[in-house]
Amino acid sequence: MFSVIPLARSVYDSLNKTLRGKDEVLETLKAFDLSNEDIEEIMNLLRTDFDKGLSADEHERAESPIKMLPTYVRAIPDGTESGDFLALDLGGTNFRVLLISIQPGGEVKMESDIYPLDQALMTSDAQTLFDYIAGCIALFVKKNQLKDKSLPLGFTFSFPVKQLSLTSGLLIRWTKGFSATGVENEDVIKLLQEALVRNGVSSTVDVVALVNDTTGTMMSCALSNPNVSAGLILGTGTNACYMESLDNVPKWDGDQNEPRQVIINTEWGAFGDNGSWNHLRTKYDEQVDRESINPGMQLFEKMISGMYLGELARLVCMDLVAKKLLFKGQVSEKFKTKNSFFTKFVSDIESHERYKIDEVLNEMKLNASESDIEILQQVCAAVSKRAARLAAGGLATIVKKTNRHTTTIAVDGSLFKKHPRFKHYMEETLHEILPQANITLMLSEDGSGKGAALIAAVASKTNKA
Repeated sequence: MFSVIPLARSVYDSLNKTLRGKDEVLETLKAFDLSNEDIEEIMNLLRTDFDKGLSADEHERAESPIKMLPTYVRAIPDGTESGDFLALDLGGTNFRVLLISIQPGGEVKMESDIYPLDQALMTSDAQTLFDYIAGCIALFVKKNQLKDKSLPLGFTFSFPVKQLSLTSGLLIRWTKGFSATGVENEDVIKLLQEALVRNGVSSTVDVVALVNDTTGTMMSCALSNPNVSAGLILGTGTNACYMESLDNVPKWDGDQNEPRQVIINTEWGAFGDNGSWNHLRTKYDEQVDRESINPGMQLFEKMISGMYLGELARLVCMDLVAKKLLFKGQVSEKFKTKNSFFTKFVSDIESHERYKIDEVLNEMKLNASESDIEILQQVCAAVSKRAARLAAGGLATIVKKTNRHTTTIAVDGSLFKKHPRFKHYMEETLHEILPQANITLMLSEDGSGKGAALIAAVASKTNKA
């Protein structure tokens, strides 16, 4: 009789503590909950930066952190392209060389090899980096017995570039962990061509197009769907491009001939670098930025892309661990290590498949209760949903600017492909903020490879005309 009261009180206290803990977790995660009003504010700011980035006025352009770079790609494929083409895809910790055969009618066959890029190469110098790339192209040419051919090559270079023409462009700045010296403010096509000469493959490879991965993604889908009006990358980084009328590009310095349009590479990863929406960033975003190799830069990207989502989730978890709301306040040394919790783990946790969750816990050496797993899922959902809502807000800005409310957006990137709920979160947001629109998100199958070849094909056809 006397033991019942303490026991009851113990159960009540434990339950009360659990409820308080849940409230604290929800309070922490509320910082990632962007309302539709927040998204609309972001859209208005983004639209302003788009317009400034396209301005003919140099001072206006300088006010926008978004470069809005003309790609010099003026047309999408029309199905008459054919032939053999090479593509080079550089934009992450691996790069690929591809041999692409385009058949009349649009059938595409591809052969490709992947080559690793370690940290030493990514942080080396121009000659070391480009000689390695050219050396790998030479290996590919030899393996596929292409030595006696002369093949057009489309070079997908997934970094901010100021294009001077379809076959020249200056690297504005490295992103995604690259910092090789002697490349920024240099023509990357010239650096590649010089390396091809040094490695004895310049006669086989004719570089006819410099391509951003967003443009390649858009072109890849446009081959089968002429309703495509934009391309989006959601992978290690994030970026978007879209087809714009020349009437809306005051800074355009190319010819005024038909087609009077050009694909614009927005480079929207830098949105917010001028502090325009700092009030919507969290202390976790600020820490990720502060501890990155490029503090104060690519702030939009750092809230969306695969390079950062895992670390964002880990920092939130570490905060909850410090408050003894997660893992009983105890975690492994591995989990304490910066960048140890990959975005792949976020996707696995979001799958809600128990075997995948257990694999993550084992990999990170974490002892987790059912309550811990539930909180971990809430954290991963919070950072993922915010990222998807931000990306959707960016796309909605493009849709409103171009006034194409029935359209298809080509999307590529490991985050979009592998995260089980990212597409759903984006579609849900697009429906909420543009209820009258009919927007289809189309997965681009190998946009950065096939798309680069298609741009090379279009360019080659134009050159022969």
